[in-house]
Amino acid sequence: MKTLTKAEEQIMQILWDLKEGVVKQVVDRFKEPKPAYTTVATVLKVLDNKGFVSHKKIGNTNLFFPAVSKKEYTKVQFTSLLKNYFNGSFPKMATFFANENNLSIDQLEEMLKIAENEFDNEKNRN
Repeated sequence: MKTLTKAEEQIMQILWDLKEGVVKQVVDRFKEPKPAYTTVATVLKVLDNKGFVSHKKIGNTNLFFPAVSKKEYTKVQFTSLLKNYFNGSFPKMATFFANENNLSIDQLEEMLKIAENEFDNEKNRN
């Protein structure tokens, strides 16, 4: 899976939130100063060509929707980060972020509980 540019990722975040939308709806979700309508339309077309979004024609308007889920994209990016910057070591990565964010023991224990719950939930689904 390709990596998104910052502009592409901003638009994907909005589209993941909307589930589907026309260009104007995407533009309206941006904070001021909002990007130009044509800029958003161009980025959506690029995302469509890259396979990240799809569209259906409604009259003379395109309704865009994500073709890649946020979870799927996050997993690929997270795996890449882990591999390229932490030699595939999750403990090294977790330690780095804990140190950078001055996490307390309580916060680290909370992270561990969340991870355990996620692991249990995933195990039960399979």
